[in-house]
Amino acid sequence: MNMPASRSRWQRLADTSMAVTLGVMAFAVFLNVVLRYGFGSGIAASEELSRLLFVWMVFIGATAAYPLGEHMAFTSLLRPLQSKRVALKAVARLIHALVVLTCVLVAWGAWQQVEVGMGSRSVVLGYPAALLPLPAFLCSAAIGVMALVDLVRGKAIAFDHAAEVE
Repeated sequence: MNMPASRSRWQRLADTSMAVTLGVMAFAVFLNVVLRYGFGSGIAASEELSRLLFVWMVFIGATAAYPLGEHMAFTSLLRPLQSKRVALKAVARLIHALVVLTCVLVAWGAWQQVEVGMGSRSVVLGYPAALLPLPAFLCSAAIGVMALVDLVRGKAIAFDHAAEVE
């Protein structure tokens, strides 16, 4: 993978975290498959561990993708406004405000699930069930802060996507 040198420490940490979680998941599932089909019994914790790591990996990836502009972008809807700077700035502010609002709503719902999960534990591994919705809360809080900064700074919408609708 060819990574640009300008990646921040946080982006490299996110990439490393995702690689480690993917590696542990792949190993756990592979070992479980070999044990089940080769020896007739598997490791029950493998499925639970893989599910937990997958959830964390997805939300780490979503958080890391936001500042790089790698989320879905419907730039074809905004291209007609590209020549009208005033309208485009207003639309960009609206988009950033909607992202902040969405992140607040997701964070609020995820936090409620974290609170509910504090009182229960996973069946096999016994970790607090709050560890499953926690990455959704952290991700939405981080993206919400980044979008709020973009809103305050009046960041423009990037039109340099490879496809019109991604």
